[in-house]
Amino acid sequence: MSQPIKDNICENAFFERFYKKYAKDLHDFLYYKFGERLNPEDRVQEAFIKVWQNCAKISPDKAKSFLFTTANNLMLNAVAHEKVVLKYNKQPQKSSTNETPEFVMQEKEYHQKLQTALSNLTEAQRVAFLMNRVEGKRFKEIATLLDISTKAVEKRIYGALKKLREDIKEL
Repeated sequence: MSQPIKDNICENAFFERFYKKYAKDLHDFLYYKFGERLNPEDRVQEAFIKVWQNCAKISPDKAKSFLFTTANNLMLNAVAHEKVVLKYNKQPQKSSTNETPEFVMQEKEYHQKLQTALSNLTEAQRVAFLMNRVEGKRFKEIATLLDISTKAVEKRIYGALKKLREDIKEL
């Protein structure tokens, strides 16, 4: 294990030795610097993954430096994210709304009507409609995914719209 790491970090044997040599040191470094609450074990794994993904670009003599810098940056990103979460949690949340109970009840009824109307569509219409309106896919994308023509997708979506208009008068 005391052999210097040379040649190519992309080779499994070298990477395995590299991992065994530096994993504990990296964990300890992160633990001492940031503590346990930000999961240093996870950041160690992520850093080694980044080294593996970029192994062709990293020379073996700079791999350790890359590893520790990457792990440190991952922890700093986690700290920054935690600050954003804390800042958001400190903002007062809206506890009341301007919506009347009648409006809330109408909204629930409308949502129930919509769900019922969607369940009354044929499976083909429902799938095409939801892919278009909910997922935002274009007709051509849907046609490719469902292995049908663009015209068939159009027909299914327009049929779904017509049926939904009939089932829900408020549309």
